[in-house]
Amino acid sequence: MPQNLIRKSIGILLARQTNILSAAFIIMTTIILSQMLGLVRQRLLVGIFGASNTLGVYLASSRLPDLLFQLIVASALVSSFIPVFSDYLSKNKSDEAHKMASSLLAIGLVIFFILSIFLFVLAPFFLQIFNLGSGFSASQMALMADLMRIVILGQLVFIIGTFFSALLQSYNHFFIAGIAAVFYNVGIITGILLFSRSFGIFAPAYGMIIGALLFILIQFPMIRKVGFTFKPTLSFEVPGVMHVIRLMWPRTLTLSVFQLGTLATVTLISFLSNPGRNYVIFDYAQTLAFAPVALFGQAIAQAAFPVLSREKEKMEEFKLTFITSFNQMLYIVLPISVLFLVLRIPIVRLIYGASLFDWQATVLTGKMLALFSISIFAQSLIALISRGFYALFDTKTPLIIGTFTTVFFLCAGYISVLVFKLGVESIAVSYSIGAILNLVISLLIFYKKIGGFGGIQLFFPVFKIFLASFLTGIALYVPIKLLDQLVFDTTRTINLIFLTGISSLSGLILYLFLTWAFNVKEAKTFLLIFRKIGNWKEILSRSDEIIDGARLNP
Repeated sequence: MPQNLIRKSIGILLARQTNILSAAFIIMTTIILSQMLGLVRQRLLVGIFGASNTLGVYLASSRLPDLLFQLIVASALVSSFIPVFSDYLSKNKSDEAHKMASSLLAIGLVIFFILSIFLFVLAPFFLQIFNLGSGFSASQMALMADLMRIVILGQLVFIIGTFFSALLQSYNHFFIAGIAAVFYNVGIITGILLFSRSFGIFAPAYGMIIGALLFILIQFPMIRKVGFTFKPTLSFEVPGVMHVIRLMWPRTLTLSVFQLGTLATVTLISFLSNPGRNYVIFDYAQTLAFAPVALFGQAIAQAAFPVLSREKEKMEEFKLTFITSFNQMLYIVLPISVLFLVLRIPIVRLIYGASLFDWQATVLTGKMLALFSISIFAQSLIALISRGFYALFDTKTPLIIGTFTTVFFLCAGYISVLVFKLGVESIAVSYSIGAILNLVISLLIFYKKIGGFGGIQLFFPVFKIFLASFLTGIALYVPIKLLDQLVFDTTRTINLIFLTGISSLSGLILYLFLTWAFNVKEAKTFLLIFRKIGNWKEILSRSDEIIDGARLNP
């Protein structure tokens, strides 16, 4: 019987996902695994190297290769390759689709390889051009250049795995693509554990190469199963190739703005004293704050995107799907933001607490986490609104808004650091304000673009969710302080776990009760799901309960 259950469960995971809920479930499951391993990776790094300048140099070394990867590969896959490839499949033109994929992969590899050679050979020059090292010493800059060269090799391998993931997602196979990303983190962790004593800070960089290879190998059997064979050709005349290239440029510019903003953040931090240490704290706090954004915001937005695309000609259904996804996303991420805000220090201590991660670093990371948590809801909702624009074939508006708010964030950050001489916390404040500004502008323009929401309510339910979250935070703060000081000796890990666990569970129960009392529809939706959780296989296989999220509401 248990073997039967395991076999059927694996069968569901490996099968093609045919509706939003099953796709979102798979995406969230793999994101959870990836996030957990990502935190293990971060904990290992800080446990071995501490919140040091050396670790900061390693984290900064991946920024330029990431920029290159995002511009050449990610922009094409996210905004243009998957829709065009899926269109070929829907017309039963799999041979043409595979030929186009082979051409794009070959072209992407060649372009990335040529640019990588320049980046590899002239690493110190490019680092200075982008002003990444204005606050780093000469030896730290040399180390950053050497690490960047290794990261480039890993990215070259990673491109192939990324194309494999796009192919599998086009065939509605989300599990293998997701679990392969999990094994990327496994590779980095393996590199840290095996090589840190011999190679020091180079160990995680070597781990990136191991992880990229695992990323390919895990997906390869399923790639063969869907019938794809890589037949490289460098022709731009292959049907579909130019279509992808024409569609990708607005998304490429959007990612360019984002990535350049990330590089500029490194520059901002480099003007502070101990730039490496400050960058570690910034990166680690941002990683924690981004976890719910990736888990809920991006997963729900990614799963809703195909439905929004199909409903663009039926505007009332489009609006209903958008608002349902909007409210459900907000309902999930807002209480998590409150928990991060209230439990910032215990969370940081539990996840990053290590002998070399000192108390001052813990306190500052907790403060940064609190400042980032203010905008978790905004970052999550932006992912959904952007896909709403994309579903309406509008890729320019998110680009313009993103450019404006990124410039705002950088200007605010530069003024804070260079004029008022504030610390790294001011950069987090500027980032959060920029994200909230992005959300407000995006929502207003989107509202106007679709002609309003008609008779569908949005703002009153949102107000009730915000009120319930605020009251939950107020109700949790005093008891947590009392438990910390009078009941639990939080110098011991087990007591810290109890404090965090009891507080989090109490807060979520209170939030659920308040939203139920305020008659928030999403509370009833999730209570219904919880009642059905024992019948999860049936829920995930039924499409009539999923395509329209409002059907879950009584």
